[in-house]
Amino acid sequence: MRHVLAVMLLGTLAATLSLMASADVRPVASVDLERYLGRWFEIARYPNRFQTACAGNVTAEYAKRPDGNLTVTNRCRRTDGSSIDAVGLGKRVAGTAPDAAMLKVRFAPRWLSFIPQVWGDYWILALAPDYRYAVVGDPSRRYLWVLSRTPQMTESDYDAALTGAQTNGYDTSKLVRTPQSGP
Repeated sequence: MRHVLAVMLLGTLAATLSLMASADVRPVASVDLERYLGRWFEIARYPNRFQTACAGNVTAEYAKRPDGNLTVTNRCRRTDGSSIDAVGLGKRVAGTAPDAAMLKVRFAPRWLSFIPQVWGDYWILALAPDYRYAVVGDPSRRYLWVLSRTPQMTESDYDAALTGAQTNGYDTSKLVRTPQSGP
């Protein structure tokens, strides 16, 4: 019984700390998913365990599915020139508005969908009015990406993207630029 209580207490503490960490992380007010669909080029990211083999030419492509969810296809080039593709599912966070900028993504097999931990938070934190760049992160501030519709981004757009991340409490000094050699 003590073990169960300890696990429940730790779970409650972790959830509380997560909510406290995300208290000042704010996604953009709304996103038009139809405009967001298509290919995005990764301009910079926080280093993370699932992209360690990526040497450059990182893209993310979003396509609408018949069920209203999204197919998410992430691609990158390895150092040996081969490519890696990861195909996943994106969906709106339950209970949010139809234009909310908070999504969940999963790259694990569908049969694991019932496990909450296989779903990652995908919050659009900054978005150019014409959708030429976006900043995506999660409320824990462990992950951050700067995306652009083109392989190269102007310095003024990059600075605006960094401001969007910094406003949400992200340490932009941890960003690593992504080599892009074209479409």
